[in-house]
Amino acid sequence: MGWPERLGIGLGLAIGLGSLASVTYAQYRDRGEGPAFDLILSDGAFELRDYAPMIVAETTHSGDRRSASGKSFGRLAAYIFAKDRPEGGETIAMTAPVLQEETRDNIWRMRFVMPERYTLETLPAAPDDIALTQVPARRVAAVRFSGNGSARDLARMAASLSEWIASRGLKPKGDVEYAFYDAPMVPGPLRRNEALIEVVAE
Repeated sequence: MGWPERLGIGLGLAIGLGSLASVTYAQYRDRGEGPAFDLILSDGAFELRDYAPMIVAETTHSGDRRSASGKSFGRLAAYIFAKDRPEGGETIAMTAPVLQEETRDNIWRMRFVMPERYTLETLPAAPDDIALTQVPARRVAAVRFSGNGSARDLARMAASLSEWIASRGLKPKGDVEYAFYDAPMVPGPLRRNEALIEVVAE
């Protein structure tokens, strides 16, 4: 086979994979409910949002962010898909985004946002290593970015968001939390990620 034929096959494969990735991204992005919020301010990649109260299932693991992510995601997925409930029972829809925060050095908390139709009383009971918690209404500054969520990128976006908060005269109220909207197979340039910092609502 000559190079023109090989080039044609390569281009066709690249186009096909690109189309598949785009479809996968759209399906994952649009799957399930996201937490409700009112947009207060938009400034390029930065936004100021008022979030309604939401219920989350959360768990914590230690280690670097990626290894902790795998452990936490597996545990939370087992809960919502009824894999570790002796009685089985209903599954819970997967929502976007997945939230993650470093609560102490190398201690990472991951949260799945529960669909709005649930209350703490109507959710299936969770195992001991998963907490069901209601996050109160809050005002949050956010910055959106793409990429694979490397430690360097996360630190850079957290610093950028802190600078924007200061430039707007806002007062931070919490530590940075990261929101990841897409499945791991989605190429980095197509991914939607966010850094979030709660601020004082005035």
